Amino acid sequence: MIMSFFDQFASPCLLGIPLILLSMLFPTLLLPAPNNRWITNRLSTLQLWLLDLITKQLMTPLDKKGHKWAIILTSLAMLLLTINLLGLLPYTFTPTTQLSMNMALAFPLWLATLLTGLRNQPSISLGHLLPEGTPTPLIPALIMIETTSLLIRPLALGVRLTANLTAGHLLIQLISTATTVLLPIMPTVSILTTMILFLLTILEVAVAMIQAYVFVLLLSLYLQENI
Repeated sequence: MIMSFFDQFASPCLLGIPLILLSMLFPTLLLPAPNNRWITNRLSTLQLWLLDLITKQLMTPLDKKGHKWAIILTSLAMLLLTINLLGLLPYTFTPTTQLSMNMALAFPLWLATLLTGLRNQPSISLGHLLPEGTPTPLIPALIMIETTSLLIRPLALGVRLTANLTAGHLLIQLISTATTVLLPIMPTVSILTTMILFLLTILEVAVAMIQAYVFVLLLSLYLQENI
C-alpha cells in the first residue's frame, strides 16, 4: 500500500519507452496557433489576455535590458502552469514532480543569469559575495556563506517545485483512499472527507499556479541582480 502511493510519480512507459517527453510536449498543443486574425474566438482571447498578464508581472521588476528574456520567461511560466494543472486530472502524470526535470529547467537558466552578470558587470556580480562594511575577520566566512547560498539557488528552485507538487498529490491520494474505505463503514465521515477532498483540490489548483509563478519570478529576480 505504501509503495502504491508513490507509483503515480513513476514515469509511464510504453513498450519500454518513457513517455515523460510526450507529457511535456502535450501542453504546447493547448497554446493558440498563429492565425491571420488577432482574435479568433473567446478561448484565444482568454489565452492572449493571460499571456499579457504573466508577461507584465514578470517584466515589472526588470530593467529594459532584462526585457530580452520576456519570451523565455513567459514561455517557461506557461509551460509549468499547464503541466501543473494538467497533472491534477485523473490518470495523468505530472512531469514537474520529478526533481531531475525541475533541475534541468532551473540549473541552465540560473547559470545563464549568472554568466550574464559576470560578462556585463563582473565587479558588481562578485561584489554580491561580500556585503559592504563587513569586518575584516568575517570576510572569509561571509564569502563562503554567500557563495554557498548562490550555488544552492537552482537546487532550491527545483526542490521547492518538486516538494510542493509531490506533497499535494500525496495528500489528494491519501484522502481519496480514506474516502473510499470509509464509505461502506461510516458514510457520514466519508461525506465529510469528500468535502475536505474537494477543498484540497481547489487548494492544489492554486498551489499549481502559484508554484509555476514563483519559479519564474525567482529566476527573473536572479536576472535583475545581474543586469
